Parts: sequence; C-alpha cells; structure tokens
Amino acid sequence: MGGFRRLHKARACDLSVKGMTSNYYYVRFKWWEPVDLQKVIEEFPDFKTKKIRQNDSKDISPHKDERDEFKVEADTLQAMLSVFRAILYQKETKPFTVRDMELREKVMKIYPRSRPMPLPLLFSSEPKFEKEKS
Repeated sequence: MGGFRRLHKARACDLSVKGMTSNYYYVRFKWWEPVDLQKVIEEFPDFKTKKIRQNDSKDISPHKDERDEFKVEADTLQAMLSVFRAILYQKETKPFTVRDMELREKVMKIYPRSRPMPLPLLFSSEPKFEKEKS
C-alpha cells in the first residue's frame, strides 16, 4: 500500500486540543516541472527523512519516474513528498512547534500551489492550526 493511501488513517478526528477539531492535513502541488526529490531531500538535513517507495526496474509505465516518495518528519508534523505533490499531516492534533513551522514553510515554498492543475477547479484552503507557545 502506498504512503499516500496510508495517510487516511492519520486523518481521524482528535478533539483533545482546545480550539483544534481535527488533525492537520493539507495537500500542496507543483505544476509543470517535477521536483528533483534527491536534491530537495538535501534541504531537510535537520529532519528525519525516509525513502518510502522506489522505482521498479521492470516497470514499463510512462509515469514510473513519478512514483518516488519521501517521508519527512518534524516534531508533530510530517510530510510525504513526491515529484508533483506534497501532503502535510499530523497523526495527533497538537500545536505546531518551531520545527513543524520550519518544515511547513519549506514544503510550501517547494510546492507553491493549492490545486492539482491550473484550471480553476478543486480549490482547497489550509486548515487552521495553532502554534506552540514559547
């Protein structure tokens, strides 16, 4: 089962944090040019990273190069990165730490779009979240 499919389990509601009603889950996109994942993963040296899926040498699909995925973990926020899409999510509803915010900002910069295509369809907005008090 692919990494993106497993995330649906992470979306279950958790009402334990006041003011926050569900786990953070936000999908971001990059259009036209695919992300070089090997290069991008080097931008996350302070985070735990793991390659989730590799290309199969016997795969003859024209999209075989688009199947690589990396998981990047901060404190409570995690990201699944692929060549055209990133999913930011939390397994438990908690306020974002400084490292979580850093991960979020980096992913938003690399994947600047909130819709999968340029056509004005499928709008999505970022869910509300709280920052940890310093």
